[in-house]
Amino acid sequence: MDPEPGSSTTHLSWGNVGLAFSFILLDGFLSTSFGLGVGSSLITAAVRCVVQLSVVALILQKVFETNNPWAVAGMAFLLNLMGTAETVVNKSKKRYDYMFPSVLVGMLGSTIPVSIIGIRFAMDVDPFWKPEQYIPIVGMLCGATISGIVVSVTYVLKELYDNKDKVEMYLAFGASRFEACKPIARDALRLALTPNINQMSVIGIIAIPGMMTGAILGGSSVEQAARLQMVIMFMISSCTALSSIVTTILALGVVVDTEHRVRTDRIDTREHAVWRARNWAVGKVVDGVKGIAASIAKGLRKISGKRKQEPRVSEGSERERLLG
Repeated sequence: MDPEPGSSTTHLSWGNVGLAFSFILLDGFLSTSFGLGVGSSLITAAVRCVVQLSVVALILQKVFETNNPWAVAGMAFLLNLMGTAETVVNKSKKRYDYMFPSVLVGMLGSTIPVSIIGIRFAMDVDPFWKPEQYIPIVGMLCGATISGIVVSVTYVLKELYDNKDKVEMYLAFGASRFEACKPIARDALRLALTPNINQMSVIGIIAIPGMMTGAILGGSSVEQAARLQMVIMFMISSCTALSSIVTTILALGVVVDTEHRVRTDRIDTREHAVWRARNWAVGKVVDGVKGIAASIAKGLRKISGKRKQEPRVSEGSERERLLG
């Protein structure tokens, strides 16, 4: 009997997830064998994937059951907040002053309006905030915008930090800061949008995307799944463009100030403060453990030394008694 549309046809257990995890172990083995140096990062990312998806599944189940628009709004904001943290803390090798609020504004200013308009009108969902529709869409948009923001901001900061002479030459000849930075912004946005353009050009013929696959596995018709994927891809393209433009402009506005100076002192090339604090804490813990281990070893040496001296003392006293 054919499954009804919308009904799930696959029931997965943790055993299935464990079997799939063996692919990650294979990748880790290959990384170790060829000396790629990404085995530990791969395992860590896979473990994070399992933990994060498990937690999100529990939270989403509660949100779906409540069916409350404020809960949906809070979840959407949380997704954008976590995406901003991931972008600033983990993905960016260089950062600029006020980067966190800038990225947050870029993500919220793109994902929220695009998701509302796209779900309400393009997907014809009323009300647009239905949890089972809105939250997954916002999650996909956040994931797509992270890549675009990272590519654009990384290129901007690299050019301003490593090749600031070009911008300063334009400024010296009387160009405004936006005129001097226009070539950098144009190249950054081109790089940010290229992966999305390439993805849309091969989708369907060469690659079947995850959203379409999930809809088909969930029981939807192939035609409806294809149309849904079209809408999603166009929304992702719009979000990537908007977020990349906003964050690029804000980054240029911070690094090149109102006095038309390139402020490389506002670019931080160090590890993020979170990782510096982690390394400091780990160092303190390691030093403490080493100190405790050294104290224990010193105490054990003293005890063993006393035990070696006791037979010598007894032998000396016995010799004196016999001679006396």
